[in-house]
Amino acid sequence: MRGSRQKNPTPMGARRIERQEPLQIENYNSPKTRHTDENAGIIFSAFLFVVVALAVGTVGWFAAGGINIWIVVLAIAFAVLAVFSIRIAPQWEKVVVLRLGKYSRTVGPGIYFTIPFIEHIALRADQRVMLTGFSAEETLTADLVPVNVDAAVFWMVWDAEKACMEVEDYYDSVALAAQAALRDAIGRKNVTDVAIHRIQLDEELKASIEDKTSIWGVSILFVEIRDIVIPKELQEAMSAEARAEREKDARVMLAEVESDIAAMLHDASDIYRDNEIAFKLRQMHLLNEGIKESKGAVVVPSAYAEGFTDESAEALGKIAGK
Repeated sequence: MRGSRQKNPTPMGARRIERQEPLQIENYNSPKTRHTDENAGIIFSAFLFVVVALAVGTVGWFAAGGINIWIVVLAIAFAVLAVFSIRIAPQWEKVVVLRLGKYSRTVGPGIYFTIPFIEHIALRADQRVMLTGFSAEETLTADLVPVNVDAAVFWMVWDAEKACMEVEDYYDSVALAAQAALRDAIGRKNVTDVAIHRIQLDEELKASIEDKTSIWGVSILFVEIRDIVIPKELQEAMSAEARAEREKDARVMLAEVESDIAAMLHDASDIYRDNEIAFKLRQMHLLNEGIKESKGAVVVPSAYAEGFTDESAEALGKIAGK
């Protein structure tokens, strides 16, 4: 009993782990079976069968003056022919019709007619935008780093005839072509390019996939990289490399600024050397700034006191006496 009790929590825990896992990218794919009412065609055929049978029976009743077995058989035969001849297609569908095994025409949407037992429907192509998710697991980059990449491609069928005649299953073919293109693109790039240049990778994937699918009548609208998973140890190494690169840039910028300052000081020294008055004005300016900032007394060197001589004092006294 104890052994059986200990085994019970294991599957429950496993179920909890499964619920916590994120959905795979393929779970977002547009389903092959449409979400619309699939019974619409059956209901229309049943309605058409009843209407044609009643119409033929009514005409036969007026013509023969009653109902007999031949009128009933004739009404059923005409109703069956009408069901096989008159069909409807939704607004988003194009229908490929074959006649005796050969391509005849593409019809729809709306009501269209076929010849019973001679023509048949080969494909109902949905022309709405479709979503296909695809992934590349443990794919090696050009620098031999394994990465997991999830992406999504949005596409639509623009030529139903080619989608029917050129490829057996265009839906699965688009998914496989997209996956192969993703693996090829990753194998030709470094892990840094894959992680940083996503927009360029999206455009490259779109062009590569469209080269393969255009002959199938399928147009690729756009491709988007959903997630890129890099090994954890490599993430730490890339983070350290990024920090070192930023520190290097900061040091280079500081050196450039110091070089510019040194050049400007060199030019200023040439000016002050050739023009003594400019140099004295610069000294006075620095003295003035120091006084304003410190708000205190400044001891003036003897060079600044040369103007305060006895002759200067006598001149100032005469000016004051006047």
